[in-house]
Amino acid sequence: MKLLYKPLSLAVSALGGVLAGMLFKQAWKAATGEDDAPEATSSDYSTKEVLLAAVLQGAIFGGVKAAVDRAGAKAFTKATGKKLD
Repeated sequence: MKLLYKPLSLAVSALGGVLAGMLFKQAWKAATGEDDAPEATSSDYSTKEVLLAAVLQGAIFGGVKAAVDRAGAKAFTKATGKKLD
């Protein structure tokens, strides 16, 4: 059964990545009023701005990944009656 979970998990993770990207873009725009976050190599932004963007992006992606993984594991357990432990 765990073998069945792997492909499903990959698909759900990809969708979670798309969702996280959209959430980050909205959060950055709300925080700064700018559409795009700075690239690490961009000389148009200060180091502080680049690091803030990276930390915010990492926090959002980490939170979304944990939520998606957790929801997928719970759904798998509910559907199959088997735990992923």
